Amino acid sequence: MQWTAKSYGNIIGANDRLGIGYIGAGGMAANHMRAFNDLKKSNNLLSLAVADCWKTRAVEGASKTGASIATQDYREVLDNKQVDYVVIATPEHQHARMTLDAFDAGKAVYCEKPMTHTIPEAFAVLKRQVETNLPLQIGVQGMSDDSYSSANVAIRGGVIGQVVQAQIEYVRRYGEQGLFCVPDLKEDRPKPADLDWKAWLGPAPDTAWNPHHYFEWRNFSMYSGGIASDLLVHRITRMIRALDLHMPRRVVGMGGIWQWPENRDLPDNFEMICEYPEGLTVYALGTQSNRVGFDHLIRGYRGTLYFTNDGWVAKDKDGKILAEHKKSGDEDVNLHHTNLHNHMRNGEPLNCPVRLGLAGIAAAAMANESWRNGQMMGWDKEKQEMVPSHRLQHNPHPTEPPS
Repeated sequence: MQWTAKSYGNIIGANDRLGIGYIGAGGMAANHMRAFNDLKKSNNLLSLAVADCWKTRAVEGASKTGASIATQDYREVLDNKQVDYVVIATPEHQHARMTLDAFDAGKAVYCEKPMTHTIPEAFAVLKRQVETNLPLQIGVQGMSDDSYSSANVAIRGGVIGQVVQAQIEYVRRYGEQGLFCVPDLKEDRPKPADLDWKAWLGPAPDTAWNPHHYFEWRNFSMYSGGIASDLLVHRITRMIRALDLHMPRRVVGMGGIWQWPENRDLPDNFEMICEYPEGLTVYALGTQSNRVGFDHLIRGYRGTLYFTNDGWVAKDKDGKILAEHKKSGDEDVNLHHTNLHNHMRNGEPLNCPVRLGLAGIAAAAMANESWRNGQMMGWDKEKQEMVPSHRLQHNPHPTEPPS
C-alpha cells in the first residue's frame, strides 16, 4: 500500500493515540523510554511492546514504559496491530533487516543512527521506504536543531559566497578502560541464561558467545562502524544538511588502534576527509584520547559561517558580521520523537529522513573502508558502489552543480 504522510495521518487520526513498540531495550533505548515517559501525555502515546534478545532487558523495558508485552522476538512487536511505529535501538548490524521487516508490517520507524551498517543496506532501505512511503526518522537528534537547515538557506542565498571547505569534530577523552569498553569486563563472563545469542547475532557471522562482542559491540566491525558511524555520523550529517550534500566523490579515513589495542578491530582514534562533487571538502575529527576540539565551521569565498551553542554567525574576512541565527530546537531525543509524531499526524517534514541517513552512512562506511585497505575510496555513480578511487576516471577541475 502506498501511504503518503497525509494519508497515513488520516489513518491514525490527528488526535488519536500513537502506539509504540521498542526493538532493543539497552542503553540507548533507555533514553527513548525516558522520552516516552516525558511525552506520553502531551503527545498522546501508548507503549505496547518491548523486544530484546535478553529477556531480562525486555521485561525491564516493559516495566519502564508500562508496555504489556515483553518478548525476545522482535517480530511479535511488528505483529501487534496497535503498534503505529517502532523504535529500533539495537546494534547497527540489525538496523537494516529490522527496518525492512517493519516496513513489511506496515509500521513507521524511528531507527537509531546509523541508518544501516553498510551502503548496500542503506539503498535497500531507501528503496523500500520509497515503495511504502512509510515514515522513517533516523536518530541523528542534532537534526532537530534548526541551525543546519537555516544555515542551508543562508548559504544558498550566498551569505558566505562559494563554499570550499567545512570542518567539524566529535572528540572525547575516555578513561583507562578505553573507547566503548566496559570497566573490568572479564573474558569468562558467562552468557546470561535468558539471552538468545543467535538472535542477537542476527545477520552477523556465527560466532561463539563472547562478552566483549555483546557488551562492547561498537569495537567490532561485524556489528558496528565504530567512531565513524557511532559518533562522526552525528557530526557529518549536520554538514550534509547545511550544504545539500549527498554521496561523496572521494573519502579518506585515517587513524589507528593506538591506545587500547585489546578486543577491537576498529580504530580508537579516527578522522576523515570527504570530497563532494559540489566542489568542497568536509573534515571530521574523532580523537577519543583528547577532548580539545575546534570551531565547527563552513568556509566560503566571501566569509565563514561558525556554528555556536546558540545557533550560528557568518563573518567576513575582517570579522564583520554578515548574518546570524539564534537557533530553535536542540539536539534532543524528545524533540526528534515529537517531530516524527507531527509528521505522522499532519505531514510535518521529518528532520532526519531516509536520504540524510543514506548520505551519513555513505561517508562513514567509505571512511572505514579507506582506513582498512589503506586506499582512498571513490563512489562509482554508474555501479552505485564504493571502489578504490584509482579505478575511477578523475578530473580534479570540474565540479557538479549543487543537487
